[in-house]
Amino acid sequence: MIVDTQDEMVVQPALNEKDQIAEINPEQLDNDAGTPENVMLANDFDAIKEIVLPPLLDEPKALEDAVNTWTVENWRTLSKKEHGPIFNAGGFPWRILLFPFGNNVDQSSIYLEHGFQDTASIPDDWSCCVQFGLVMWNTEDPSLFYHHTAHHRFTKEESDWGFTRFLELRKMFQQPWEQSGRPLVENDSVNITAFVRVVEDETGVLWHNFNNYDSKKETGYVGLKNQGATCYLNSLLQSLFFTNAFRKAVYEIPTAEDESITNSAYTLQRLFYQLQISTSAVGTNELTKSFGWDTRHIFEQQDVQELSRKLIERMEERMKGTAAEDALPRMLSGKVKTYVSCIDVEYESSRVEDFWDIQLNVRGIPNLEESFKDYIQQETLDGDNKYWAGDEFKYQDARKGVIFKSFPEVLHLHLKRFEYDIQRDTMMKINDRFEFPDVLDLTPFLDQDAEKSEPWIYKLHGVLVHSGDLNAGHYYAYLKPNKDGWFYKFDDDKVTKATMRETLEDNYGGEYPASVIQSRAGLQKKAPVMRQMNAYMLVYIRESRLDQVLTPVEKDDCPPHLQKRLDEEAAAKEAKRREREEQHLFLPVKVITEETFKHHGATDLTNFEANPNDDSAAPKFYRTKKQTTMEELVALIAQDLNQDPKRVRLWIMVNRQNKTTRPDQPIMDLRPTIEETYNRMATTNRDYALRVWAEVAEEVGPDGEAIWPTYQNNANGVIVKNDLILLFLKHFDAERQTLEGVGHVYVSKEKRVEELVPQIAKKMGWGDKLPSGDQLAMWEEIKPAMIESLKPKQTLKAAELQDGDIICFQKVAERKSTEILPKIPRRGDKNLEESPRRWDQYDDAKGFYDFLCNKREVRFDPHPRGEKTNLQGFILTLSTKITYDQLSERVGEQLGVEPTHLRFFTANASTGSPKSAVRRGVSQTLGTILNPNGFNQQSMQIKPNALFFEVLDMSLAELDTKKNIKVTWLSEGVTKADIYDVLVNKQGHIEDLVQAFVKKAQIQDESEGGRIRVYEIHHHKFFRELVPNYPVLSINDYADVIAERIPEEELDADERDFIKVIHFQNDPSRVHGVPFKFLLKEGEPFSETKKRLEKRTGIKGKGFEKIKFAILRRYQKPAYINDEDILFEDGGTIEDDVLLGLDHLDRTRTTRNGGEMFLK
Repeated sequence: MIVDTQDEMVVQPALNEKDQIAEINPEQLDNDAGTPENVMLANDFDAIKEIVLPPLLDEPKALEDAVNTWTVENWRTLSKKEHGPIFNAGGFPWRILLFPFGNNVDQSSIYLEHGFQDTASIPDDWSCCVQFGLVMWNTEDPSLFYHHTAHHRFTKEESDWGFTRFLELRKMFQQPWEQSGRPLVENDSVNITAFVRVVEDETGVLWHNFNNYDSKKETGYVGLKNQGATCYLNSLLQSLFFTNAFRKAVYEIPTAEDESITNSAYTLQRLFYQLQISTSAVGTNELTKSFGWDTRHIFEQQDVQELSRKLIERMEERMKGTAAEDALPRMLSGKVKTYVSCIDVEYESSRVEDFWDIQLNVRGIPNLEESFKDYIQQETLDGDNKYWAGDEFKYQDARKGVIFKSFPEVLHLHLKRFEYDIQRDTMMKINDRFEFPDVLDLTPFLDQDAEKSEPWIYKLHGVLVHSGDLNAGHYYAYLKPNKDGWFYKFDDDKVTKATMRETLEDNYGGEYPASVIQSRAGLQKKAPVMRQMNAYMLVYIRESRLDQVLTPVEKDDCPPHLQKRLDEEAAAKEAKRREREEQHLFLPVKVITEETFKHHGATDLTNFEANPNDDSAAPKFYRTKKQTTMEELVALIAQDLNQDPKRVRLWIMVNRQNKTTRPDQPIMDLRPTIEETYNRMATTNRDYALRVWAEVAEEVGPDGEAIWPTYQNNANGVIVKNDLILLFLKHFDAERQTLEGVGHVYVSKEKRVEELVPQIAKKMGWGDKLPSGDQLAMWEEIKPAMIESLKPKQTLKAAELQDGDIICFQKVAERKSTEILPKIPRRGDKNLEESPRRWDQYDDAKGFYDFLCNKREVRFDPHPRGEKTNLQGFILTLSTKITYDQLSERVGEQLGVEPTHLRFFTANASTGSPKSAVRRGVSQTLGTILNPNGFNQQSMQIKPNALFFEVLDMSLAELDTKKNIKVTWLSEGVTKADIYDVLVNKQGHIEDLVQAFVKKAQIQDESEGGRIRVYEIHHHKFFRELVPNYPVLSINDYADVIAERIPEEELDADERDFIKVIHFQNDPSRVHGVPFKFLLKEGEPFSETKKRLEKRTGIKGKGFEKIKFAILRRYQKPAYINDEDILFEDGGTIEDDVLLGLDHLDRTRTTRNGGEMFLK
């Protein structure tokens, strides 16, 4: 809600009445009634109107003013709620709504409301925008008055608006008003005057609250969802989308063979098509994923100009070789000439280059035309700065500048709203007023011989706006989709109509109008208030090409394969939506069968979270209606099992206290619905599903009815429960290292454990008894972490076994007569196997269960810095109890490398990139590696199921004797820097580092390629040169190590003849690049020194020409050098603290809002 005064608060009162009253708290409003010398009277309606109806920031057109006074009498006898007389304004009825004793507050509450008597007759879309003021004044003395002002969009739902805390009751009655000697309410009477101004709602959204606002319905267009801080991206994408020719060109990129989410051309096509057909805001997640952005990039506002250039460049690359190959250069690229023209002779040097956008200065420039003049302004080269015109003309006075040869059909202008402030040493936003026209004539800025058969008149198409300051702000766009018609404001997911004033004047920047500022309370009237919202990018379209650029884009222009894919996705989405809506009618059923149990190789009977489409051990899933009877469910399951429904019965699954899920009892009554059955068992289920085990009868009677071992219905309908219990069997195969379900058996509680052996042998297909020499070891699986041995002579009742329990068995060698239990094979039993068992082989089921409880799938990926590029990632299932050495052994076996030559790194939980190396420790396990110190801040930063590995050229033990040094190799001056990680013996010296580096970088050694200089730099400044016998251990860990070939001229030079060189941009404190040592020659003019510097730095051509050179001394400004200067006079010396500075642009700089622009 928008209110006029800064301190007004809008709240909603809690009322029992049908009417809902909106509240405004107008504390500290300016209620100056005038000075004693110029007393203002409340009945001077024209004068009061100037106070209560001040100019509004939105500047809407006033349609009609109305003034109505209600004399309120007998105040103390009024009811809780009163209405004033109805009056008309703007063709609608209005009245004052009064709560004499306050609307749940100790102040009088006064509102303006519409006066429709029959609210049901008001159209649902009715609205009226009103600026109003309410004035309370003394009936006898009109100089005593009090007022408040507000504005509101009145609708059928919001029928009133005003002030819950208009004025305290004690001030109205008990105290003299403003030292006048009389109260405001005198003789229990007071006047309340309503000043009502109905204003034009030109766009249909003036003061709109945007509840239930539908952009598509109101404007025909949809917005883009903001992922976090992607409003800048949204405004750029909308601008490109409504450049229809660009959209068509993007559609022509062939993507049918690469419908991948990593293909940015495909994802941009998808986005454009969805913007074209969607009825609601569209997401940009697919597009940003194709850029390679992760969460960090989503929440960083990037530089829009850089993003625009990279995105357009990417699309241009993808259009090569297609029908749209020349579309983007023709549409978005112009030509500019850079020249130097001699004044006194006929000589000019020039070059013509393409441009895709123009950056224009804003600071100190009033408008766009003046900024273009500033852009092409000439610089005179004379005096000491004369231009070298070759051997024929020598040095000449000249004019240097740029001039445009042509402009593109669609002109992108980037306004330099963000600039470096040298005083504050930081980037700042420039909010200066900068005007731009709706129609722009660019003819004055063209070269004289430019082609001018068509007028170079441009129409404004888009204004991209930044609101806020450098560190925090919001982006949105004003765009004109059609040649004629409205501009629209695209603000993330919201699209609204916009007036020309909102598009132009509101985005010029500069100060707010004084009339608006002075009318707003709580603000300093003297200090200018700058607009925080202003244009930072303008889009103009050449008037003669408007029809081509804004050509209609139909649905058929979109690639057919894309339409088909999106239509299929829309249909699937709609089906899911219907499924969600109908979900309350269905109850899922999860069924364990004999087959699923046999495929289950883990603890318990199944994993209820598993997907039956991917896992044969997962329970079968049925999406059944709640009103389905259990009999119908049994028939459905029996059909899937290819069984007669009479032979199938279902056991209800329950959650035991030990966190396992087992069958409890069979469902004997099949008449209830599955919902009724579920509700009876609701307390036993963890998820919203009916979970059952399907049993198939092994015997049937003569009538085809199933004969069940227990819980059998007799002729009287009574369910008979005998002493048989239901047990599930699992087999552990020590040779194959597998655990599998075998089936179920019914056994009497009075039977001994050893009496299970014949039934187990029969189930396993071993015959009626075990082969000679074999015995069975048995355990009860009480819960995953509790496996207890069963004694052969013990009865099942004594072992406390019950329905649904699981018995795991394993075949072992026959016991000796003196042994109580069968002998379980152990590591170290020499006669059991010819080859010893591996550490990751489990001899008995108990050990395997321990593995199952602690197993974890871990993904291993090669470290990005590794030199072996043929290594691929893989996944291993490992126990978290294995040691570091066992982990190395298992990974080494997978890779076919020596375990001692492996080093591991944990992975960052948020980025997935490698963290620090894992230290090998005696007590270190895989669990402590992946979850150090339990669940604390450190472990939360580590991925619990991923490691990186590096294959070393030496063992870890040998690696501990080495020091890793990151060496930057300068192979071509300072322009090309390659970084190498070099391992050197900790007891070695720099000469050892050089030898190791030569081997690592595979370059010529010093005897063949020349001596190598090694030096340290710190913060882009030369720190010290490292001599050959300097100890490796003494290298500064916080400095960068640089290596380079020593130029021939420097080999035997005196150390006193060198000067240290740094790179900086504008200010010597803004250093960048790689510093170096440079040899000065006595008496050499700087024009010759520059030639040697060009060779020494490796910076060539235009890049070197743009460099300015300066002598830098501590605490002094840079002293820039002329060509005729001599740095090293004959017989002179070079001061130790003097530096040679190269002043040029930092090409590696980061963007103003964080990291470097990242686009894969």
